[in-house]
Amino acid sequence: MTVGSGTPDIASLPNLTRRSLLAGAGGVSLAPGVLRAAPAGSKTHVAVIGAGVFGAWTAYHLHRAGHRVTLVDMAGPANNRASSGGESRMTRAAYGKDAIYTRMAVDSLPQWKALSAASGLPIFHPSGVLFFFDSDQAYIHDSIAAHRALRLPTEYLDPRAMARRFPMIDFAGVHGGLFEPGFGALMARRSVETLVKRFVDGGGTYRLGKARPRARSGKLKSVSLSDGTDLQADAYVFALGPWLPKIFPDVVGPRIQPTRQEVFFFAPPVADRRFQPGIMPGWADFNGGDVFYGFPDLEGRGVKFAHDAHGVEIDPDTQSRDYTKAALAEIISFRDRRFPLLRGAPLIESRVCQYENSGNGDFLIDRHPAMPNVVLVGGGSGHGFKHGPEVGRLAAALTSSGKRQSEPRFSLATKAAVHKREVI
Repeated sequence: MTVGSGTPDIASLPNLTRRSLLAGAGGVSLAPGVLRAAPAGSKTHVAVIGAGVFGAWTAYHLHRAGHRVTLVDMAGPANNRASSGGESRMTRAAYGKDAIYTRMAVDSLPQWKALSAASGLPIFHPSGVLFFFDSDQAYIHDSIAAHRALRLPTEYLDPRAMARRFPMIDFAGVHGGLFEPGFGALMARRSVETLVKRFVDGGGTYRLGKARPRARSGKLKSVSLSDGTDLQADAYVFALGPWLPKIFPDVVGPRIQPTRQEVFFFAPPVADRRFQPGIMPGWADFNGGDVFYGFPDLEGRGVKFAHDAHGVEIDPDTQSRDYTKAALAEIISFRDRRFPLLRGAPLIESRVCQYENSGNGDFLIDRHPAMPNVVLVGGGSGHGFKHGPEVGRLAAALTSSGKRQSEPRFSLATKAAVHKREVI
């Protein structure tokens, strides 16, 4: 069953040229009236602290609207300690009842495609995404309803149809699946580095340094940088991933919880094309609520496996970056059951990264309650990367407007210290 049969595949949306990406033309243009452009000759200066996916897209949207923007990061865009580092991230529109994220994923995708078209190497790999489930559940029907409303060409597949199309996966015990042909994988570090380069080439300023806020009289006056200088701006955006609770412990604190996540890559059988993108999709096994996910052999880096359960709470400055034997054993056990052709496949790479989880998985895009010239952005919660373009647009709009957050789900007030994940 095709959810949006007779409609164009989302992959056919037009890409933008390098010139239109920098100029803000075509499909990346802002929604009318959302982000106020700075007046010609304006001295409005915004400092964006954190050059991960949220900070980089925020800086890009602010700069394109005419603001003077300085982007700061302590270790480089999408560095290996950041949540935006590493190789690959999934982009998909299946979100069950949370249609707000379906819309954001759909609106973000053409912006990713435009960036990919402007990059020397691909950023977006249209491998398709397959979600499969061990029972009939509301998540399937709610996703189909949301995709039908947006006229997406998502397909519902029964186990026999999935087995025919994706023979590298054993679908024993699976009830059905959702296949999104227009989505796939984003190359994480490459995409952020490319975006920051475009931002700088277009006239934005990038600085390397660790930043500390210096408040005075209810407003943020400046941030002190690790080189001993102060950076002064009219407004500030802090998009610091797992470091946001450390910089604002009284305001953010336990509302965002960094957790350890371990990712593994295995060598596919030699010359076996079944594990190549275009044949094997990105995938997620809902597995009775205990989700595992992964990717095909993207750019020869190996077949990726990860467990989507939140790991132990960590400090991003001190956590070990060595994988654990227990995590590897858990992944191999799952791999051998669901991907029997990979039994015995050698481990060729591993990564230890982190999620920064809000109480229920919703993003944080809101003003600091005591400093009105500060906007806080974070809570990617393991699913945020794909939404970077739209999170950046919303954060830029909030920074420019001078208003409060109008979407309750992204407000600071709705972020609880007790963590109960709801968004998957």
